[in-house]
Formats: sequence, structure tokens, C-alpha cells
Amino acid sequence: QVQVVESGGGLVQAGGSLRLSCTASGLTFDDYLMGWFRQAPGKEREGVLCIGWSGTSEYYSSSVKGRFTGSREKGKNTLYLQMNSLKPEDTAMYFCAPCTPRLRVGANWDRNNYWGPGTQVTVSS
Repeated sequence: QVQVVESGGGLVQAGGSLRLSCTASGLTFDDYLMGWFRQAPGKEREGVLCIGWSGTSEYYSSSVKGRFTGSREKGKNTLYLQMNSLKPEDTAMYFCAPCTPRLRVGANWDRNNYWGPGTQVTVSS
């Protein structure tokens, strides 16, 4: 059974930084393109970035490009999301999941409901 856990969220002032982590059991991250997604209250879930086979992020939402960086620790089943220059509009629950280069969720993640609990990021102005 797949279990995913995201961590590292918190409350930060605008302009600050946070680093999120994601680990999982029952799934080997190295077998997939993996990425980060977020959902703010009242809004649809959106893809933030997708980490390529190189281990660093290659596909970005225009809203985070230049500020966020994703990476994976190969062999340790761990993902990271480094978020710099945070803005209030970055406030959301953040999740990790398999992704596609077009920042869609992959690997039947929705169908199997493998979503983790997420980690809340709140950016104050």
C-alpha cells in the first residue's frame, strides 16, 4: 500500500523561505517523474513543478519559476521543494505525487487516492 507523507510547512512572512520534504512507502520515487502540487482554499489543485530524471526540477508553473526548486534524493525515496521569495498567494496545502511534464498528476494517483495529508504553507503579508 502506498503511503506518502509531506512535511516542512509552516507560517512564514512574505519574502521568506521554506523547504518541504516528502517521503513514501510502497512506491519508489526513482521509477517516476515526481512533483509538487498545491491547493488553496476554494481553488483547484495546481501543479507547481515536476522533477526530471536528472533529480532536479525541469518543469515549472509560471507562478513559481525562478523562486521554487524541486529535487530528489535518489535511492532515499525523498523529495524536496525549496521555496524562496514566498508570496501570500503561495499560501496553500502542498502535496507530492507523480507528475507529467505538463504538471498533471500521473500514475493513476487520483484513481487510487494515494494523496498524502499534505503540509500547510501560510505566507503572511
